[in-house]
Amino acid sequence: MPGTKHSLSDTSMNIKRLSDLADPAKTPRIVFKVGSSLLVGRNGLPRRDWLTMLCGEIREARLRGQEVIVVSSGAVALGAARLGLEKGGRGSLADAQAAAAVGQIELSGLWSELLGHQDLTAAQLLVTLQDLDERRRYLNASATIGKLLKAGAVPVINENDSVATHEIRFGDNDRLAARVAQAANANAVVLLSDVDGLYDRNPTDPEAKLLPIVEGVTEEIHAMASGDSSSGMGSGGMTSKLQAAEIAERAGIALAILNGTLLRPFNYALDNDTGTLFLPRRNDTSIKAWLGGRQRLFGSIMVDPGCAKALAEGGSLLATGITQVEGTFSRGDPVSICDVVGTPIAQGLVEYDSEEVQRIKGHRTEELQPLLGYSPRSAVVHRDQMVLL
Repeated sequence: MPGTKHSLSDTSMNIKRLSDLADPAKTPRIVFKVGSSLLVGRNGLPRRDWLTMLCGEIREARLRGQEVIVVSSGAVALGAARLGLEKGGRGSLADAQAAAAVGQIELSGLWSELLGHQDLTAAQLLVTLQDLDERRRYLNASATIGKLLKAGAVPVINENDSVATHEIRFGDNDRLAARVAQAANANAVVLLSDVDGLYDRNPTDPEAKLLPIVEGVTEEIHAMASGDSSSGMGSGGMTSKLQAAEIAERAGIALAILNGTLLRPFNYALDNDTGTLFLPRRNDTSIKAWLGGRQRLFGSIMVDPGCAKALAEGGSLLATGITQVEGTFSRGDPVSICDVVGTPIAQGLVEYDSEEVQRIKGHRTEELQPLLGYSPRSAVVHRDQMVLL
């Protein structure tokens, strides 16, 4: 149900080490994200041997009793090679869309073929940012994934790059994987990439140390990240992976960054206990986890220190604490709530349009009816429709 908490008391919140990701009692449902540089060689051809081994690992997970979802990059890289496009198909939006249109056919066929060799049925889902940011479409995607898993299929999910624009797209499959994990009520996300995990500094530094466990993505953790993709082929980097970890951890979902460049990368990482595991810190209700993972917001509301304190203590956003309003939004739109210096502290669904919030900001509840021309609602953003960041 949309307002209920995830059933994690015996699963995700008990994940403490990498080996737990192969334990069906602790991780009954897992999402594997595969980066472009792992799936496609620099010659533009799929790395079939590597992918065959990964499909074998997926079958092993299924035999252990785990349900598996795949978020797969690679369509743009495959299509760019077929079309002879420069910069891996990322020279322009038009290039990326054209490359994706060609490459997605090859990508889905590849997964279908190689999973089929493992007696597994692949199912393709192409999603956009709007599919997971709009509540009804999010619930539809959730129901579809659940039905496919119940039927024994392996959902293979990618962003629909052929129609997505710069303004309404995830831009990387790291965050998409975390959002898919939320929609699927998964217990863990595994980001297979071309790095070992998160280091405390640039990994080229001989003094750099791999962080095995991270409990909460803080400003200090963000400072360790680089936004660059080392392969030059994908669209994500360590920054996007940390953003994915934040989305996951709000929903009580563990996330691991593992080096996928080796054959059988999942088993290798677990057998050698190498990688970075981000432990979930919270177990928000479904709707609050969805709100916290939203990327597209329609405006921002700045509040005074007293209001910020009240929100932190579980209160709703009232007009009296609002100092500034930015953007144009309508009732029901998601907005960012910021402190006096502009730092986002929460986000939620607003009960008034932006013009009305401008009119009532700073006023007490008993003063709102004459300003609005009708009886005011209980809050500008109710606590049940808001998530703290």
